[in-house]
Amino acid sequence: MDPHPSSCDEGHKNLEAMKAGMFLRKVKSRLWKRQRHYKLQDDCKTIAYKSKWAINSYSTFSIGDVEAVREGHQSETLLSMADEFPAERCFTLVFCGRKGNLDLVAESAEDAIAWIQGIRALMENMENMDENTKNDQWISDWFFKADINKDGRMNFKETKTLLKMMNIDMNEEHASNLFKKADKSQSETLEHEEFVEFYKTLTERKEVLELLQEYSSDGQCLSQCDLEEFLREEQLEGESSYEHALQLIDQYEPSDTAKMNHLMSIDGFLMYTTSPEGSIFNPEHRGLFQDMNLPLSHYYISSSHNTYLMEDQLKGPSSVEAYIQAIKRGCRCVEVDCWNGSNGEPVVYHGHTFTSKILFKDVLATIAKFAFKVSEYPLIISIENHCSIEQQEVMARYFRDILGDMLLTTTEKDRTASELPSPEALRMKILLKGKKIEFESLTGEVSDEDEAAEMDKDNAETESPPTDEKNSKQDLCKELSDLVFCKSVHFHGFDHSYNSSKPYEMSSFSESKVRKYSKEAGRDFVLHNTRQLSRVYPSGMRTDSSNYCPQDMWNIGCQIVALNFQTAGMEMDLNDGLFSQNSHCGYFLKPEILRNRERCFDPDNPHSRDDYHPLQLSIKIISGQQLPKVNKKEWSIVDPFVKVEIYGVPSDQAKQETEYIENNGYRHVHLLSKDGTSICPSSLFVHIKITELQISGV
Repeated sequence: MDPHPSSCDEGHKNLEAMKAGMFLRKVKSRLWKRQRHYKLQDDCKTIAYKSKWAINSYSTFSIGDVEAVREGHQSETLLSMADEFPAERCFTLVFCGRKGNLDLVAESAEDAIAWIQGIRALMENMENMDENTKNDQWISDWFFKADINKDGRMNFKETKTLLKMMNIDMNEEHASNLFKKADKSQSETLEHEEFVEFYKTLTERKEVLELLQEYSSDGQCLSQCDLEEFLREEQLEGESSYEHALQLIDQYEPSDTAKMNHLMSIDGFLMYTTSPEGSIFNPEHRGLFQDMNLPLSHYYISSSHNTYLMEDQLKGPSSVEAYIQAIKRGCRCVEVDCWNGSNGEPVVYHGHTFTSKILFKDVLATIAKFAFKVSEYPLIISIENHCSIEQQEVMARYFRDILGDMLLTTTEKDRTASELPSPEALRMKILLKGKKIEFESLTGEVSDEDEAAEMDKDNAETESPPTDEKNSKQDLCKELSDLVFCKSVHFHGFDHSYNSSKPYEMSSFSESKVRKYSKEAGRDFVLHNTRQLSRVYPSGMRTDSSNYCPQDMWNIGCQIVALNFQTAGMEMDLNDGLFSQNSHCGYFLKPEILRNRERCFDPDNPHSRDDYHPLQLSIKIISGQQLPKVNKKEWSIVDPFVKVEIYGVPSDQAKQETEYIENNGYRHVHLLSKDGTSICPSSLFVHIKITELQISGV
């Protein structure tokens, strides 16, 4: 046997081993570790698994749902069991979305390598598929789901089940007609190719055909010149549309004959319009297109609140995985709540609650490893420090030892600078935000002005009990203080910020305080944020880790608008929408009106400006398809409608809804417009035509 087999041979061996199946130990804790039999299905896209004692009851997950494979002890669970299971036998599957990770232990290092390399190869293969292949596979998936008896054919009963699975409620007569039309062999069943015909008939879009015919010379397909005109008129492309038209035909047209003649059929056009290429998202904004040499205060910064939490802030688990997920989503400001732990080791958790605790050093090691995987621009660590002097010294040592050269500290030059450095100047640097003492001593007493203290004050104001006006104090060791770049300070008013504050000083505000200041002194708040960083955090009353609308805070130029990344919803959709631009680097340049100190702007009263010119945004909804079920029950069918919303200054807030379509979840999709730019989730397809793209107000 060749001692150095080729990678191809090795890959084949891995897949064969996975198809044969093997027992892997699924572990959740020291007390929960059970064997499961895992095997790769023949489609090379699905993993089936069952318990050791089960006979035929396999469950499955898709390779397409796996986001990453981590080798060794790269999860808290496996790290905590390092003495029991060696790293070379361990690996973790990280899933997309909110599904939990899967920690596995193989019987041998060779078995672990087979699965690690095999799954990675399959993931790469799926990523490299062209659009035609992806579409063919998608259709095949539906065929095999609907083929209940697995005979390679689909009868009419199975077809009706398929329609329910696809979120379509058709009357039986219409469904039967489509079925008979596709049944070329007249066998009263559909084979795979016949099913493709059935699918195309089912998904025919007259609205899209009409759009194609607007530009088609012969009413049937688009020539290269026709497509070129479409790209210029509808997609607003410039002179480069000639080469782009050829590229699109080559990429999306399923017919080889049409490709040879530089034509795009309705099938190719539908495939193009439902691809990322057809997205309303400006392709020029996907990459890094903004000036990154301005002061930090001129940028919105993607920011997380209670980053260590996976769920709610009363009893949910704390995990380093939460930091990984936030940073992978482009987060550039993470929060670390530090408390005294046993054996002299600081811990991170939500103080005075039942949330679980994780070691501070593990949090730092995770941040150091993942800090610059997605973005090379600076990462800010917001420290909420509740530790004793002794454990603060431990924290300082870990900051230096674990972060090393990545850690940026304040110099005398920074102290006297008139503005903050730029994201470009701080590439690959980690900045600490926290309390700081300003004089030479081993320890210093500082006001306890952290977020928890501010939350207590906010809650006290809400409940109207008597409060002690004297601030509590905390000892801070100089060793930790010297590492802090952004100094946390109590906000003493806008007059103080104009006359006495330094650019590196930074205040935190609860959401209610921001709204109060915005109403009372919007112009002053905007002016404050042109020079200094402001951090906003959710109310302490949000014990379920819900979020506020970040747009209200962005309107006045607040940069670090911290959200609970673990909580899905409209608020995180807005955050993801804004920061999906500019290469997903976590920094987005604020509008010029919010950066210019010479031009006063009040977001609640934009029409008071001389240059106020309201405009209109007009959107035409054309068609939608492939809407997933909201209700998982097979017989349920949704009544969908299209909803378009604009988020901005209060006078720009607007939304429009179409009438809902009864029992036809396949044909229409819910569309959300984020801060003036409509972005479709990757799992949904929608066709829209903008007839007049304008932004009202500012």
